[in-house]
Amino acid sequence: MGNQVDKLSHLSYAEVPTADPNGLDAEDDGPRIGVSYIFSTDDDELEDNGDAASDEDKRYDPRNEVDCAVFHRDECVYEKPLGGADLDTHPPENLLNTCKPGDLLEFVAAGQYPHWAVYVGDFQVVHLHRAEVKNTFLAEASQGRRGRVVNHLYKFKALGPDVVVQNAMEQVGAKDRELSWRNSECFAAWCRFGRREFKTGGEIRIGKQPYRLKVLLADKQQHVLEFQSLEDLIMEKRRNDQIGRAAVLQELATHFNRLGGEVRGQPHPQ
Repeated sequence: MGNQVDKLSHLSYAEVPTADPNGLDAEDDGPRIGVSYIFSTDDDELEDNGDAASDEDKRYDPRNEVDCAVFHRDECVYEKPLGGADLDTHPPENLLNTCKPGDLLEFVAAGQYPHWAVYVGDFQVVHLHRAEVKNTFLAEASQGRRGRVVNHLYKFKALGPDVVVQNAMEQVGAKDRELSWRNSECFAAWCRFGRREFKTGGEIRIGKQPYRLKVLLADKQQHVLEFQSLEDLIMEKRRNDQIGRAAVLQELATHFNRLGGEVRGQPHPQ
């Protein structure tokens, strides 16, 4: 069963079903179907590889970010725009100067999953790490990675700052089977927006996939994947962030080359 879990949890683009046998995302044919992460969890423990890593190993190149947008049916619910000035990163000590209680923080480093946290004041954050919700100092949670405030990425209406902090603090100490989130992003976003879509099993995975992940490529092109739940989509989005833009483009090129196609998709809007 373990091998089956790995197979289902880590399908490559070449193994993902597609609406078009040529693998092309022509507008009339619809998007490809995304991986369903039925068994897997987004393993934040992988982030701890940074503990012993050199500063050069952790170096983060914003040019390798994967620009994308998320749609629930026709509504855009998340957007990381090309070259967004709001996505500038800062060392932990500088990030503290811009934080307010209730803010969502994202820590990034090359080759690692982004790590999300909720700033609760007094230099501290609450975050899901190693299958436990912890209250730690921001500098400790960052593990030396650069960070930024990412309140604007999700388009949902935020709860009041006091409620966000309360949501986070009430979960401190929860671990293992008590948890309702698969990764740090789902937990932090749930604290800020209070939406069940971020929780494990928060949506029923039946029928047509209502979520679309649009990966923005070069030359105003995009590649589209469909998912049955926001949770599954976030897993794929985070995987893309972890491997980086160059690797995502290589995966797509390999996929289309195997099918005799070319790497192209639908034009994305200006």
